[in-house]
Amino acid sequence: MHDEATRVPLKGRSSRLPFVIYVLALGTFLMLTTEFVVAGILPDIAADLRVSVARAGTLITVFAIGMIVGAPLMAMLTLRMPRRVTLMLALGVFAVGHVIVAVGSDFGVLLAARFLTALATGAFWAVAAVVATRVAGPGMASRAVGVVNAGGMLATVLGVPLGALLGQFVGWRGTFWALAILAVVAIPMIARHVPRGGADHGSVSIRSELAALNSGRLWLALATCAAITGGVLAAYSYITPLLTERTGIPVNLVPLVLAGFGVGSLVGSLLGGRVGDSRPHTATIVAPLATALILTALALVAGASTPTTILLILLGLFGLGANPVLISLAVRYAAHAPTLGSSLSVAAFNLGTAIASWTGGIALGTGLGTTGPVLVGAVIAALTLIPATALALIQRSRAAETSPEPVNALT
Repeated sequence: MHDEATRVPLKGRSSRLPFVIYVLALGTFLMLTTEFVVAGILPDIAADLRVSVARAGTLITVFAIGMIVGAPLMAMLTLRMPRRVTLMLALGVFAVGHVIVAVGSDFGVLLAARFLTALATGAFWAVAAVVATRVAGPGMASRAVGVVNAGGMLATVLGVPLGALLGQFVGWRGTFWALAILAVVAIPMIARHVPRGGADHGSVSIRSELAALNSGRLWLALATCAAITGGVLAAYSYITPLLTERTGIPVNLVPLVLAGFGVGSLVGSLLGGRVGDSRPHTATIVAPLATALILTALALVAGASTPTTILLILLGLFGLGANPVLISLAVRYAAHAPTLGSSLSVAAFNLGTAIASWTGGIALGTGLGTTGPVLVGAVIAALTLIPATALALIQRSRAAETSPEPVNALT
């Protein structure tokens, strides 16, 4: 790809990541805040709109569906548009979508606005990952994506708890007003720090991009993306009812527990990004295995506040720690179509979220009650081991064919 604006010379390259990586992380902070914050204010939204908690949870599901459709669709539609412009437009649409939610009273209108916001979020996330990998270079690609991803994880530390806290003081609509304002503020920062240019222009076509879909390893990476995220989000989407009804944690302390999950996910994203450059398949196998065990334990001890809080921190650490590795693998296996690979990883993450939040809502209404979504998440996380292990074995086979040295299947 001809991408002069984001090319970094190999000679004299520093181990320090460029500042633009942190600017992109600010954008992903907003994007993941809006995706997760609904979980923290779900009962308030349901009460205000006079719908059940399970139906209000479809605001999470429809957002995930919008990301599934929006990420690859917007990647294709903006293929020849400068990436800097795409990022700015995405933030603008993001802001508009949040204003509509903040002033809307019809549940159908809110669903439509969430879908619109998801389209913008998918576009931003996919392009941000590509810009990050191009600026950082191959040797630090996973680390750069890890930092950009950490901006999203920081949302679970600050954005989601603060959004839930703001909702308690000024109402849930105030949370959406705040996100709209912050998106508007972020636009000039993107304009200043993201390099000009960076579009593929006439160097690629949609047909050549779609040729990347022939990669079997790409599809295994995407399946892993969907399953690991689905496992976590099946439980997290309905974590507030679990904490308040089963664990007995007061509603005003829920934001602190959510912050603990966020700290775990932030640390996990940064560590995962560093491990991913040297041992990507170790990360993608250990993470779902640990997640399945943590969710199983969570279902068993959900009545005790201290163990539940500790397990939620560990869920953030392991459950979301492999995400930057999986995004980097998707970009790598898409070869000459990195934007499509990145966008498909975003779509896969949200396909897992959509299916898991839907099945979690169904489980919530069964005799399992508030532990139902957690058990659904444990099963989905365990299934992640199938594509993750297959991907590691294929990589071992390919490496053995090209190297006379012994090859570790997990590297």
